[in-house]
Amino acid sequence: MALNDTEREDTTVYKVVVNHEEQYSIWPTYKPNPAGWKDAGKSGLKPDCLSYIKEVWTDMRPLSLRKKMEETARAKELSGGEMPAMSKMKSGENESGSLVKKLSQGTHPVEVTMRPEKTLKAFKGCIDRGYVHVKFTDTKGGTELGVRLTPDMSDLTAANFDHGTGKAKIVGDLMLDYVKVRCIANINLDTFAGDGHLEPLA
Repeated sequence: MALNDTEREDTTVYKVVVNHEEQYSIWPTYKPNPAGWKDAGKSGLKPDCLSYIKEVWTDMRPLSLRKKMEETARAKELSGGEMPAMSKMKSGENESGSLVKKLSQGTHPVEVTMRPEKTLKAFKGCIDRGYVHVKFTDTKGGTELGVRLTPDMSDLTAANFDHGTGKAKIVGDLMLDYVKVRCIANINLDTFAGDGHLEPLA
């Protein structure tokens, strides 16, 4: 007796793929990835892959849009909401340069931001994907940076994600207002907060 469509089970093994805009999809494992997409590190039956995507893809905005919105918010923050940041240039240094300089001196309180909620599973998922949002909370309005992790510099040996104890050292590079910097943050797993700083890169 032939099975109808509702009785057939999809036994295809899929993998989760992600593009340069950090948008997610699934693709059969036996097929080459479509142009512009790379493996996200998860494979299995369709329900498992879709569940993974639902868990990790919490912000549907494309990466380029998120960056643009973050830059706009920082510019507004630095200008005090009164004028464009560039109009406050003085002595060859604008406000964005001052922000990089400030966050490069000493350590500052930080926290990791996750949407829609902060959980150990969500934090570990961000680390596994190699992209973490770190917020410097002692700046006006808080400065949130999207950090692309450098695996060989980050250190998770003191982090126990099963029990939510210990610290995770996350390290990654980014551009902050046209200045290439390295973000180094030590995050306590029980609070998702800690301390961090920036290092300007030549």
